[in-house]
Amino acid sequence: MRIIPTLAADCTGPAEAGCWASGIASLDAALGGGLAGGRVHEVYAADADDVAAAAGFAGAVAMGMAGERAAVLWLRPQRAASRGGIVQAHGWAELGGAADRIVIGLVPDTLALLRAAIDALRGPATGAVIVEGWGALRELDLTASRRLALAAEASGVPLLLLRPEAKPVPSAARTRWQVAAAPSRALPGNAPGHPVFDITLLRQRGGPCGLGWRLEWNRDQRAFQEPALSGAVVSVPVGGSAADRASRPADPNHRRIA
Repeated sequence: MRIIPTLAADCTGPAEAGCWASGIASLDAALGGGLAGGRVHEVYAADADDVAAAAGFAGAVAMGMAGERAAVLWLRPQRAASRGGIVQAHGWAELGGAADRIVIGLVPDTLALLRAAIDALRGPATGAVIVEGWGALRELDLTASRRLALAAEASGVPLLLLRPEAKPVPSAARTRWQVAAAPSRALPGNAPGHPVFDITLLRQRGGPCGLGWRLEWNRDQRAFQEPALSGAVVSVPVGGSAADRASRPADPNHRRIA
């Protein structure tokens, strides 16, 4: 893992534009074949306690979309470490990533963050880009969002816009996701289990939305799979509280949001 104060373009292996199959048939079908490359995808945390889960989901998706040969560029404002902690090489490895396949770019403010994102998308050497923007960002208006979308489309590189402690606003993103942490099953020897996420497709341009899934990330396959303990399909409200989620039936793999 490399942490740099400004944007670097020494990664190798540009991503191919197209759809990335997540490993979950119903999810890929809802997305028209998979998550689209060369597009912006927004990721929001369901609650304050789910910020780490949202970051893990964004990292897993970026890793899967970048492929084995390309690197992920994760752009963060310098103040992010005090609010969300430091992105660790060990945590990246736990998701299945190699330490030399992620570059952390630290920038001083939101304008620098957006400029670095455009530069990263225009460069030939990045497999996927994560842009981490905390709270309400006045600079990230609809015009700036369109610039990001056009740059992603022109390059074929996907951009995951991670939005901790923020509320959804109008944007040019292809999809918008809400992510919450979910319980995982321990591996043999009581080793930590695979990460499990409750995700909701809040918005999709030209496609269905209001759908939810419970996904388990397989770090060896770099894809999602259904959790080991499956459950029934249920109806749940969008944006439910942590207490609401705790009272839901265990391990719903796929749910339609009422």
